[in-house]
This record gives sequence, structure tokens and C-alpha cells, in this order.
Amino acid sequence: MNKNKHLRNFYILWGTQSLSQLGSSITAYALTLWLYDVTGSSLDTAALRICTYAPYVLVSIFAGALSDKFDKKKTMLICDLLAAVSTVMVFVLYKTNLLCVWHLYLINVISGLMNTFQQPASEVAFTLITPKDCYQKTGVLQALSRSLITIGHPIIAAAVYGLSGLDAAIALDMVTFLIAFLALALFIRIPEVSKENTEGKDTLRLAREGLSYLKSKPMILYVILFMAGVNLISSAFEATLPGYIKPNPLGGNYVLGIVSSCSGIAMILGSLIFTKMPKPKDRVRVIYLSMLFSLGTENFILAFSRSPILWCIGQILGWIFVPVMSANQNVIMRNEIPVELQGRVYACRNTLQFFTIPIGLFLGGFLVDNICEPYMRDSSYALSFFFGSGKGSGAAMVLFILGVAGTVMCLVFGRILKKYSYSD
Repeated sequence: MNKNKHLRNFYILWGTQSLSQLGSSITAYALTLWLYDVTGSSLDTAALRICTYAPYVLVSIFAGALSDKFDKKKTMLICDLLAAVSTVMVFVLYKTNLLCVWHLYLINVISGLMNTFQQPASEVAFTLITPKDCYQKTGVLQALSRSLITIGHPIIAAAVYGLSGLDAAIALDMVTFLIAFLALALFIRIPEVSKENTEGKDTLRLAREGLSYLKSKPMILYVILFMAGVNLISSAFEATLPGYIKPNPLGGNYVLGIVSSCSGIAMILGSLIFTKMPKPKDRVRVIYLSMLFSLGTENFILAFSRSPILWCIGQILGWIFVPVMSANQNVIMRNEIPVELQGRVYACRNTLQFFTIPIGLFLGGFLVDNICEPYMRDSSYALSFFFGSGKGSGAAMVLFILGVAGTVMCLVFGRILKKYSYSD
């Protein structure tokens, strides 16, 4: 009971922010469907997410350094408010029939920039309001909420977009934003962090301190670089999936939503598995093996199957151990990084770990539109036997390539990560 009182702020912040993230994810997915309907291009659709991640990667190091200097609560509120304003701009443009593809790219850059400042402040805020002996429990809860969002947002977005259009998805997003904004502003107190280590230091120096800390901790650095490789493969997969399922005779928007939601179902199962697991003897080994299993199953199953049921099974196998990986990485970083350094170190982590996401999104879309789809149109019967024929067969070939690349990447990094172990 006492521990639940200590976690009161965590529960409020976690619950309301998760609700807001669900609303934002619904809008993002609805925009993806709208854009694919307008352009029919995997690369154009992937560019929407590239515009979100590009500022996140480019500015993240400096944003984290700034977040260590400023009040965490105010930073989160300002960033959330500005991101909401950008969503309202989409709504106005859509309702006045002025919405163009370039508008979405620009607005996603703004939204990504706000997330760049909000995310490290949020990471530190959760650390500050969580007792140290509850890190694993709260890490599982955060993984669980991400899983529920992953399950819910494609189905909800496809239903809302199909029945009521893009404006209804945006309206739902605004309602969830208001709930989270008011809860944070009125009901949550986030303790202040000592600013001794930041006083008199410019942003560039603080950013260098974050990088220097990671250089002094090779175990954490190699885990981050390994996850950068994982993100490269998984983001290319995400860019490929719509081009694989939407044109398929057994596919379409709703099937794409269901298949995408299976990753969330898998993550819920993975979160439940993790709650029953004892503390691992080696958290680094768990991270490596879970990703080897994920990348070595999902891409191959989807590449060679023509059944929505098998697509769902592939998604479940590919995502079931993601919460296990995420929670173990989270525990390592929260235990090892001093709280007064977490903003700038997490920001450096974000740049190093996530810079491959826009690259992967571009690569996946480019391979589908410009190489594999044209190649499969003129392919031999042998390749058609493996990857099918017609639009979507090139995407199946890309999934196979990603499966090979992901497995090789895991095996190479596995040899490096074997030198390190971590138990707490």
C-alpha cells in the first residue's frame, strides 16, 4: 500500500501520457493511410515518418543537454502543446481542402522536433517519480502500455478513418491530448534535479559530457549500437509492410490494421512473460538473444507466406520478446546512469540508437518502389514461386532481404556483446 502511494504520480503520468500517445498514434496511422491512398507509393508514405525522425536524430543530443538545464514538467507541457498545435493545423487544412503532401511532411518535422525535447525530459521525469526498487515493475508497465497502443491504434485508426475520415481521428487525438495535458499541469509534481553539473556550461559542452559518459561505458555503448542495427532492419520492415499487404488480394487497410495490431498482442504476451521471469543473470545476453529470435523469424515468415493468418503469426513471433529487450535495456540504463546526467545521456542514446530509423524507412520504401517491384514485374517463374506475382511481390522480396540482413547483423554483434554481461 505504501509503495502504491509512492507510485501515485507514476500511475497518473503513465496512464494519461499513454492515452495521449494512443491518440497521436491513431492520427499518425490515419495520415499514413490517407497518404498511401493519395500517392500509392511506399517511399512517399515512409517519408512521412522520416520527417518525424530526422529532427529527432539531428537535434536530440542538444535537446537532451537543454533538458538537463530546464524544468522537466514545463518542458513536457510546452512541447506537448506545440505538437498539438501542429495537429490542429492538419485538421484546418484538411477541412478546407487545402491539405497537401508537403504540408504533412512539414508538420511532421515540427512534431518530431517537439518530441526531441519532450522525450528526454519525460525519461528523467519517470526516473524522478519512481522508487529505484520499482524500476523493473514500472518498466514492464510502460512496455505493456506501448503494447496496448500498438494493438489498438491500427484497428481504431482504420475504423475511424474508414467510417468518419481523417478529421475524426484528429478530433480523438485532441481529446486525449487535453486529458494528458491537464493531468500533468494540475495533478503531478515532479521533483527538481540539482543543476550543479549544468550551471555555467553551454549546451555543446553538456552534449559532449553525454557522449563522453557513453564512451566510458562500452557495455552501454555497444548495446545502443546493436539496437541501432535492429532499428535499421525494423524500420525498413515498417516501410515495406503497407506495400506488401495493401495491394494483396487478401490484404487491404483493415487486414493491414489487424496484422499491425498483432505486434501489440505479442508485446502484451512478452510483458506478461517478463513479469513472471526472475531477474536474468545476464541482461545483455537477454537483449541480444531476444532480437536474434525476432529478426530471424518475422521477415522470413511474411516473405514466403500468402495467408493473413501466417502474417499475424509472423508478427507475433517477431514482437513477443521486444518488451523483454526493452525492459532489460531500461533497467541497465536507469541503474548505471546518474540521474543528473540522464537527460544528456538519454539524448545521446536517442541519436545513436535511432539515427538508423529514417535511413531504414527510406531504404525500405526505395527498395520496394524502385528496385524489387520493377524487378519482380520481369522476374522468372522461380522467383514468383517464392515471392508471388503482381504488386506486392517486390515487397515480399524486400522482406526476405531484411530477414537475411537482420540475422547476419545479430550474429556479428553477438560476438561483440559476448564480452560484456550485466546483472543487478
